[in-house]
Order: sequence, then C-alpha cells, then structure tokens
Amino acid sequence: MAAPEAWRARSCWFCEVAAATTMEATSREAAPAKSSASGPSAPPALFELCGRAVSAHMGVLESGVWALPGPILQSILPLLNIYYLERIEETALKKGLSTQAIWRRLWDELMKTRPSSLESVTCWRAKFMEAFFSHVLRGTIDVSSDRRLCDQRFSPLLHSSRHVRQLTICNMLQGATELVAEPNRRVLETLASSLHTLKFRHLLFSDVAAQQSLRQLLHQLIHHGAVSQVSLYSWPVPESALFILILTMSAGFWQPGPGGPPCRLCGEASRGRATSRNEGSLLLGSRRPRRDAAERCAAALMATRRKSETKQMPRAAPATRVTRRSTHESLIASGTDLKRGLHPPATSHEASGTKRPPSTLAATSSASASSSTASSKRAPANSAPQPKPLKRFKRAAGKKGPRARQGSGAESEDLYDFVFIVAGEKEDGEEMEIGEVACGALDGSDPSCLGLPALEASQRFRSISTLELFTVPLSTEAALTLCHLLSSWVSLESLTLSYNGLGSNIFRLLDSLRALSGQAGCRLRALHLSDLFSPLPILELTRAIVRALPLLRVLSIRVDHPSQRDNPAVPGNAGAPSHIIGDEEIPENCLEQLEMGFPRGAQPAPLLCSVLKASGSLQQLSLDSATFASPQDFGLVLQTLKEYNLALKRLSFHDMNLADCQSEVLFLLQNLTLQEITFSFCRLFEKRPAQFLPEMVAAMKGNSTLKGLRLPGNRLGNAGLLALADVFSEDSSSSLCQLDISSNCIKPDGLLEFAKRLERWGRGAFGHLRLFQNWLDQDAVTAREAIRRLRATCHVVSDSWDSSQAFADYVSTM
Repeated sequence: MAAPEAWRARSCWFCEVAAATTMEATSREAAPAKSSASGPSAPPALFELCGRAVSAHMGVLESGVWALPGPILQSILPLLNIYYLERIEETALKKGLSTQAIWRRLWDELMKTRPSSLESVTCWRAKFMEAFFSHVLRGTIDVSSDRRLCDQRFSPLLHSSRHVRQLTICNMLQGATELVAEPNRRVLETLASSLHTLKFRHLLFSDVAAQQSLRQLLHQLIHHGAVSQVSLYSWPVPESALFILILTMSAGFWQPGPGGPPCRLCGEASRGRATSRNEGSLLLGSRRPRRDAAERCAAALMATRRKSETKQMPRAAPATRVTRRSTHESLIASGTDLKRGLHPPATSHEASGTKRPPSTLAATSSASASSSTASSKRAPANSAPQPKPLKRFKRAAGKKGPRARQGSGAESEDLYDFVFIVAGEKEDGEEMEIGEVACGALDGSDPSCLGLPALEASQRFRSISTLELFTVPLSTEAALTLCHLLSSWVSLESLTLSYNGLGSNIFRLLDSLRALSGQAGCRLRALHLSDLFSPLPILELTRAIVRALPLLRVLSIRVDHPSQRDNPAVPGNAGAPSHIIGDEEIPENCLEQLEMGFPRGAQPAPLLCSVLKASGSLQQLSLDSATFASPQDFGLVLQTLKEYNLALKRLSFHDMNLADCQSEVLFLLQNLTLQEITFSFCRLFEKRPAQFLPEMVAAMKGNSTLKGLRLPGNRLGNAGLLALADVFSEDSSSSLCQLDISSNCIKPDGLLEFAKRLERWGRGAFGHLRLFQNWLDQDAVTAREAIRRLRATCHVVSDSWDSSQAFADYVSTM
C-alpha cells in the first residue's frame, strides 16, 4: 500500500498547486480571448493550466516535480522551458520517459531549419543546445522573445555550453571577444572541456583587438582544452596575419600578445618548463635540424606580429598603401634597423662561437632571392593558376604609384606586411606585395640561414590532431608557413587540403611531409588533397606522397584538370625535383584506403600498378573518372589487384566508360575476396545488354562472398532489373544483401514484377535496396504497391523524384 499512497500524495500535492494558481492563469488566458475579433476561443484544459503554473514556479517546485509519477511528469515536460527540460532529462530517463520528441519540436519551431538528409541526429537535445549556444553568442536569437528560452535564473551561454561539441566562428570573428570576457570565464572553462571541433567560415579582415581575443580563445581551447580539430572554410582572400595566427596556435606555439592579460593556467606549467632545460634542448638542438627550422620560422612570424600589434594598439593611423621607400624611412625614423630586425645580433649558436661570417649571410640572402626569382620565372604559362599575393593596401587596379595613399576608408598599417622587406628592397618607390617579399625572404631549404630567432621565448603546448583547409587560397607566404609547421607537427593525424591553389608549392609540401615522416612519434595517417591543377600528373603525385609517407593509412587525392606535364609540347615545361619523382621502386607502405579522382585524359596503367603493388594492405580502392588507353590496360590494373592486393574488400568505379570492358567486369564479379563493388555511372549496359546481363547474373550467382553491389546510373531499365532478380533465385549461392539501383530508368510496373519474383523465391530479407531517382512517379499507385511488397523482403530507401527532368535520358533508351 506504500506505493499507491505515495502516488496519491504526489497527485494531491500537484492538485493543490494547480488549485492555488488556476484563477490567476485563467484570467491571463481569458483576457486575449475577449479581445479577439473572431470571438472567444475554447479555454485551455485545467491540466494544461496547472502545468503552466507549475512550469512558471519551477524555481520553488523543481524537486517536487522531479518526484512526480511518470504519467503526470510526461504531460508536464512539454510545458517546461529549455533550462528545466534539460535539467530533468536524467530523472525522465529513470522513469522511462523520453524528451527527444520535445526537443525535435523545439528545433522545428525555434530554429526553423531542416537538418541535412545526410545527417543522422542521435540526440536532439544536444543538437538544439549547441545551435542555441551559437545563436546566442552571435546575437541572432532573442531569448526574451519566447518564454521557453527566457529564465532569469539561468545564463543561456553557460547552461548550453556543456553540450557544444563544435563551434563555428564567422566573418569578423564574432563571438571571440565575448567568450574571453571576464563575465564568461565559466563559459570558456566549460567549452575547454566539451569542445572538440573549431570551425572558421567566411572570415573577413579583423582588427587587432579581435585577433588578440582570438589568440586568448585559441590558447584556452587548444592549449588548455580538448579541441582536436580546426577547419577553415571558404576564405577567398585570407588575411596573412590572421591565417598564420590560427596555424601557429593550432600547431601548439604560444606567446602572449602585447597588452593582453596573462594566462592564469600557464603559471605552474611555465614554472615547470623553466626547470626542465632538457626538453628545450631536445626540441631546438642540432640533432633535429628540420624541426629547428620550423620552430624558428614560426617564432619569427609570431615575433613580428607582436611588434606590429604593439605599434598598432596605441594608435590607429589608417593607411592604404605601403612602398618600399616609405617603409624604409618609417623604420629608420622609429630607430629600427632593417637588417637587425631580420637578422638578430646573435643566436644561441653564434653566442657559442660558431657565428657565420657576413659574406656567408649575404650570399645566402642573395641566393634565396635569386632562387625565388628563378622559380617564378620557371613557372609555366599554362600551369596551375597561383593565388595572387594579397595586396592589402591596394583598393583598385591601376598603375603603381610611388607614394603611400591616405584615405578615410583605409586599413590600419601593419608592420607585419613588410617584415621581409630586405629580401627584395629596391631603390625605386614601387608598391610592395606581401607574397613577393615573403617568397624572397623565406624561399630556401633551410630557414635558419635567415637568422630567425629560436623558440626559447615561446612555449610549446598541446596541438590539434586534425587540420582542414577548404577553399582557402594559400599565398607563397602562407604555404611556406604551413610547410615549416608541418615538418615538426608530430601530433597531426589527419590533414585535408582542398582547393588551396598550391601550384608549385606542392613540392615544398612534399618535402615537409617527408621531414615529418622522419620525426619520431609521427602520427599522420590520413591525407586528403584536392585541387584544380597540379604541376605533377596525379599518378606521379600519388607515388611521391606514398614514398614520402610510408605509414599513411588513408590517401584521398583529386586533380580536376590535367597538369602541364601531361602536355610536353607546351613550352617552358619545367620538371619537378628529381628526389620527388624518382624512378626507383616504391617501398612497401601501409595504405588501407586509396581514393583517386582523375582529370580527363588517358592514365598510364603501369604507374597505377606500381602504387598498387606497394600497397599490400589495401582494403578499399576508389577510382573516379579514370580513363585508360585500352581495355587491356584496365585489365592489367585488375590483374594487379588480384595478385598483390589480397586484402582488398571494397572496390569502386565512378564515371568511367566500361562499355568495352565487359570481360574485365565479369572478372571482377568472380573475385572471391571482394565484399562490395560499385559501378557508378559506368555505362555498363550500353553495348550487348542481352548477352552481357545473363553472363553478369551467372557470375554473381556463383559468388558467395559479395555482400554489396551498387549500380547507380547505368540505365538498367525494367528488363535489366528483372534479369537481375535471378541473382536471388533458389539455385543461387549469392549472399548479396545490399543492392543500389538508383538512377536506372526503372518504372513502377517493372519494380512491382521484381518484388513479386522475390516473394515467389522466398529468400527472406536480404538487406537494403536503394531506389533513388527512378521513374516511380509515373504510376504512384503501382509504385506504392511495389514498395509495400518489397518492404516485406528488404529495407527500401526511395525518394519522390520528378522523373520529367530525365525525359531526354528516357528517349535515349527507347
């Protein structure tokens, strides 16, 4: 009797609270009803009025509400605001209640966006709270506009911060200043433990104060936090200072900015590092020249940025253009020696008595400048379009002027823009371009020859493991900085460079990756590289990457247009360094997944076979838009896969003309090691369909290891689908459980007959069937009946596609 009595006591308590607040709630609800033009509406139910009253007084009644019986609590949950709904989650789960439907309704009503069809939402509460945090941070949502979002007892940012797994910073670094402000210190501390991914989208030029805030934010979230991934998206004109700041902080380098508050978390860490000199000597010692060079370069970039910000903070004098002559005069007027600014008087090696003579320094500097000029002259006229160096002070195209121009809309001057002025100084007063100067100063195999300061003044902290750059054009300066950081970035596990306009900088990237591979503890296992052009043919580039990174597990590479080396007739065709495209045999590697997207033109099969032969651990291979000179070359590739890649499980071909390679396709379907094969838009049934389909079905019926077959975009039609149904007949030994027949001109009557044949053979459920973009809308009733029958056999995934868009394709198959 104890349980019923407790239930009755709780119910009575709820009724007492409801009775005490019903009159007030009724008067509030009745007031707008009387003023309604359409007449009084039906009053809310008594239970709903009571629930609203309880929700409004949750600050006093929270513990009592948590103890309510499940049926009553289930009706109160939709009436709570998001703060108490989030707090009661654990109690609701213990009572067997779910709040997912409530959070989904809140998402639809308040966020008013539809999640991507490719996104699988496992927890709507976490998704809502993460989006709510971002909207509040950017000021794009008014919490006072809805009672479900407003509660004076809670801080929206603090309450939702523990659900944030990824944070996106856009435009002018909105939100960075707010997060590092003292009132939001607890918010930042919570983010440091919950945030895993930091994204930057559509960044614009930012001021010094915003960059200082970003520096503190990155230091807290990366160096003292749990952020493991940094991604940059769609930055058409990257600001060099901001880009390098993000890179160096992501790589673990840290030096406090001028005038910024000291980091309270660095106190004990810095004292601990100060007593340990062995670590510093290991990082900066002569036994690791590659790492020393990277750290010296990063330190120089950060040091020049600090000098720039120190001069910018006390004054905000606008300037739109800087010339070599005016820059030289301004530095002299401020008492700064240009040569001393680029070459410190003594490094740690010079202090020990190993100072180089001045002639060596001069020769090195001139050699670097001449090397940069020569490399720019060697660039072929028809090669990859390089991103032009950023002219930060130039407003419109025109002739170069000898004087710096002042204007009301000008940007603030920045010493960082001409830190490398000595490398290309000229006596005429023509305008300076950042990329040109940076290339002249940093081009060279050993950056330490420039006399850049070592990193004793900066600390090395935790760094990220995943770096992604999508559509971020890299100038020469930015590419050099990235390459120098990569050469010692041992914690990096995954690198994505997508459409960055690397051009000839790809050779520097390969050198840095080779240096990184030689570092002890290198963790780089995944590389995704795509671009419009490449100075190397894609297969030679693949060979170079595999040779430089033998421990790589995942390699995805795509080049949209042929390189100049594919056309030897083009004048000025300069070859790549010999150590990158050597003819020696590729050593055995650890590749498990290889994805390649080819430009137009026939590819040399022997080069691809050499990569496959060295990849004995390969489990997944994907070839997109590959073209071979003859079916025999394609057969050579398949034969290599059979002999050398015994662990291969998944094979995918996309946008390849295999109409003349039907015997090779049959050879693949008879391979008893493959578990999944994809022929996507490969024109399989364009020739001899009546003869080829029975042969294909016979090969599949005898293959007991093939689990998945994907045939989208091959014009299978009704006749081909019915022939394919024979794979599931009673005399078949096939174990096929996934079939994709999307975009195959299938009509409802053919699909219905296919379903009846599966029912007749009684094979039971065989897995997944994908039917996207077929002509099922021509007879909706028949299509629904076919799908109903199929769902008794397999899991069907379809869509409501308008087949009228494919009328031309239909005519071509008649």
